[in-house]
Amino acid sequence: MKLYTYQGQDGADRLGVGLSERPGLLWPVEQFGWSFADMNNLIDQMTAAERAALQQAVQTAAEEDALPLDRVRLRAPIPRPRQDLLCLGINYAAHAVESARFHEDAFLVGRQKATYFGKRVSEATGTGDPIPWYEGLVDSLDYEVELGVIIGRDCKNVPAEQAGDYVFGYTVINDVSARNLQTAHNQWYFGKSLDGYTPMGPCIVTADEFAFPPVCTVRSTVNGEKRQESSTDLLLHSIPEIIAELSRGMTLRAGTVIATGTPAGAGMGFTPPKFLQPGDVVVCEIDGIGALTNPVGR
Repeated sequence: MKLYTYQGQDGADRLGVGLSERPGLLWPVEQFGWSFADMNNLIDQMTAAERAALQQAVQTAAEEDALPLDRVRLRAPIPRPRQDLLCLGINYAAHAVESARFHEDAFLVGRQKATYFGKRVSEATGTGDPIPWYEGLVDSLDYEVELGVIIGRDCKNVPAEQAGDYVFGYTVINDVSARNLQTAHNQWYFGKSLDGYTPMGPCIVTADEFAFPPVCTVRSTVNGEKRQESSTDLLLHSIPEIIAELSRGMTLRAGTVIATGTPAGAGMGFTPPKFLQPGDVVVCEIDGIGALTNPVGR
């Protein structure tokens, strides 16, 4: 099942639901008798049985009651995450190589333990919306396609073999990065956290649509040119390992978003680097979830 946040005719955020087998359509959640304040509230409150009932209702819903996806403005599925995103750095081997080549001191390459960092998100960017261009502040704007994992219920001290029980679903994230800010500081937080630097979407696909851990192709293009393509089975630190380690002594709240790392092919990995410029269009795509498309603004 696919869950969306979209902008209603009154300008307010509303929740929608769709199915992979009924592509291009979205049904308002309230049409089926459910009402939630936002996606965070749905993740908190909707039970597994209710999700199954909603999915069954959508399977038989009339097409004339649906909204065409190409006629609504999709927002990020979780426009305002309750906490910073939790992110993995250097989680594909080939990306480690290109990172070290770009700036060896800044990228902590060669460590056996996972590299975690936070990404501040005042408001996540939806598909179709622009990535801001910060003239005079950012001179090396980069893209990173990543599988986002959404935690479905509060958890702490979760064994790796039980990690799948706590996953609500998955989304696509573009971990936009200002490389000059990222490498100038002793940590990555500032260079990853400018407003508009967290495109997310186009939807959340519920965990039952995938085996656990999911194996799916991730890719990105810039102006139609392929830049990144890899598979999540090549993660150096797997999703069960990530959830088990992060929850060891730290509570992961329902709605927590974990960005699992990007493969090789980021702009900084080319010689010379291929950083984004105003007018460029970045598409980040994951099989089974969809495409997240964002132009670079001025």
